[in-house]
Amino acid sequence: MFAIEIEQKQYKTYVLSDKLANSSLEVVPERGGIATSWRVSGKEIFYLDAERFANPELTVRGGIPILFPICGNLPDNTYRYKGVPRTLKQHGFARDLPWAAADRVTEGKAALTLVLDSNDRTKAVYPFDFRLAFTYQIKGNALEIFQRYTNLSAEPMPFSSGLHPYFLAPDKSKLRFEIPGMQYRDQRTQKKGYFTSVFDPTLEEIDVSFDELTGLAATVTDAGRRLRMTLSYNSSYGKLVFWTLKGKDFYCLEPWTAPRNALNTGEHLIYLQPGASCEMLVRMTATFF
Repeated sequence: MFAIEIEQKQYKTYVLSDKLANSSLEVVPERGGIATSWRVSGKEIFYLDAERFANPELTVRGGIPILFPICGNLPDNTYRYKGVPRTLKQHGFARDLPWAAADRVTEGKAALTLVLDSNDRTKAVYPFDFRLAFTYQIKGNALEIFQRYTNLSAEPMPFSSGLHPYFLAPDKSKLRFEIPGMQYRDQRTQKKGYFTSVFDPTLEEIDVSFDELTGLAATVTDAGRRLRMTLSYNSSYGKLVFWTLKGKDFYCLEPWTAPRNALNTGEHLIYLQPGASCEMLVRMTATFF
């Protein structure tokens, strides 16, 4: 039995549930369209910093923030379009703006579609008309996020996009990773290293990018939680970013379509033609063993 209920917390929260699987997903449209909680077999999969979430002046650290129209940051938060300098903060604006709840489905799955349209606020920093439609869908132990990007402008629209999921991990020494990439690049030093299936949890911060992926799925085994997590994505996503902080019970494994500063360099940037749409998919499965 599938259901979608609305709970009025600090924000209106949509709760998608699969009663048979004892799984649920909480989505908050007005707080950046974010999914804040995902439970499988009654156990939480995501990390959420509740204090930051409660403060609308702060970006959310937890759940799945949406990255658009850039991933990462720009030098001095600045890019140029047609010779005019413009300002965009790290990861863009989609994660900070209210989205609108649209379609709901409870037959054979629980699915909720959210929509973000361009407005005066977005066009002040990104001069394009667009519509984003994200559909969150749960069934059993799987979460799927279907994305549709539409360019409503009269000229090609450049962008990159990504998801920034925070996975709960109380003991990061118990994590083992299968990532389809032999090398990673450290975002701070720009040095490359060879991947050995583990990251050192004693480091203050780890921020690395796998830029040459050889497959469309990564798997994380958390022996402490007896959890196997698989993150799969379509071929639009050419990069995976791993990020974590010492002393925090999370790790992030983020599919990106393009690297930092792509809006300036053009590297792997998507150019969507006027009136055109493109679709992307990210799928997560969580299996306890």
